[in-house]
Amino acid sequence: MTDLLDPMTLTRGPAWRNRFMLAPLTNCQSHPDGRLSDEEFHWLTLRAKGGFGLVMTCAAHVQRIGQGFPGQLGVFSDDHLPGLTRLAAAIRAEGAVSSVQLHHAGLRSPEALIGERPVGPSEDAETGARALSTAEVEQLTEDFIAAAVRAETAGFDGVELHGAHGYILCAFQSPLTNRREDRYGGSAEGRARIITDIIEGVRARTRPDFQLGIRLSPERFGLVFAEQLALAGQMLTSGELDYVDMSLWDCFKPPVEEAYAGRPLIDWFAELPRGATRLGAAGKLMRADDARRLIAAGADFAVLGRAAILHHDYPQRYAADRDFAPIALPVTRDYLAREGLSPTFVEYMNNWKGFVAQDEAADAAA
Repeated sequence: MTDLLDPMTLTRGPAWRNRFMLAPLTNCQSHPDGRLSDEEFHWLTLRAKGGFGLVMTCAAHVQRIGQGFPGQLGVFSDDHLPGLTRLAAAIRAEGAVSSVQLHHAGLRSPEALIGERPVGPSEDAETGARALSTAEVEQLTEDFIAAAVRAETAGFDGVELHGAHGYILCAFQSPLTNRREDRYGGSAEGRARIITDIIEGVRARTRPDFQLGIRLSPERFGLVFAEQLALAGQMLTSGELDYVDMSLWDCFKPPVEEAYAGRPLIDWFAELPRGATRLGAAGKLMRADDARRLIAAGADFAVLGRAAILHHDYPQRYAADRDFAPIALPVTRDYLAREGLSPTFVEYMNNWKGFVAQDEAADAAA
């Protein structure tokens, strides 16, 4: 069986030194205008030093009005290039492959943050979002492509399209939030058109060895499981992508839809034909045996989120102890600071129930 410490080659770009990918994690610690902060630089480069095969940024918005949270990293302006260039060089210097996750929050952009109504595929009463015109969808497509080119210019090895979690590319996939009647709506093919157009544009305008992946989620946000399964299959076999990153919330739970509930989520995706395209997944991968179970199920790599927050050097700890398990939750603010989280990031994690200890006297245990 493939070992998590085995290098992983991809169709394009450099091989990853192992099968551990740092998940693209919201952290709210960049500057208000999207420029990289020293705190964000430290958080990410510490994970590169800690041995991750691929170090990915948080979701980086490709349009100013696509911002989804305060302190979000930006990739929509050349003003972001100095920080991104510094970051790409530092990640490479530590031996990790680097990627920017390209993102637009769409319906989930807070109006108070962006200063205007959010936008989506169709008008949305719940969020107050307005529908994009056809010309605006074309511009959005161009801005995703331009952001990929900008990441390449900065020296990153690749980018990942954020097509999950109800954000704009995901919202286009959902028949609940995409009721368009132009070429970007209607059938599942029409609703996925923006994704395929972006992929085609990135491939046409970046170098031949630029790595390109996509993050998809199969449930919630009005998504239809069968359609997401088919989309993942299309992404895996198209030959245009180097990997598909499935955000499953819990890799080993059954799907919510009763027709598919007989097996764990990962099994549905791991059995899809994929040729040379790699498949990874995120979702409650904490202990070493969780990650091994994922690989045993047929995935090529493990995507770590909370485990990587708790241990910047998780891959190195795994190499030293194949039965490694993360520190027990909750952990103290001081502990998280030692793991490279800024006070702002720690406060964000404090919103996750049971993650941050409320009694600082517990610091001795950490």
